[in-house]
Amino acid sequence: MRTGSLGLVLAAIALGGSLGLAQNVEQEKLVFEHIIPNIEGKSMVAVVVTYPPAGESPAHHHARSAFIYAHVLSGAIRSQVGDEPAKVYQVGQGFYEVPGSHHRISENASDRDPASLLAVFVVDSNDKPLTIPDQK
Repeated sequence: MRTGSLGLVLAAIALGGSLGLAQNVEQEKLVFEHIIPNIEGKSMVAVVVTYPPAGESPAHHHARSAFIYAHVLSGAIRSQVGDEPAKVYQVGQGFYEVPGSHHRISENASDRDPASLLAVFVVDSNDKPLTIPDQK
């Protein structure tokens, strides 16, 4: 997986097609990417997602092969995966997404304080892009 193309995909998601919208959406930063040497065809990718106050990610799916673990680093994150009820996760808590999950809600639970999470993907090395926003 090339860092440059991942950056373009993440930037496109963050901009959401509108400069006004871009002020309330998340920012992603690739922090780790490596082929897993003992699991042929798999890679591990880690991304820090930062939400401004009241910030959110559009509803989305991830790469078909992606198993994701998300760990809250700061603030509080409201998340809803699939048909499970939405839940607020505090610093130190985490959740996961199995391949094929629909991430319906991913947002900062606060309208005053920023929040961030670390998302760790185990994914087929050629499965791109990592995040696919829902079509409106």
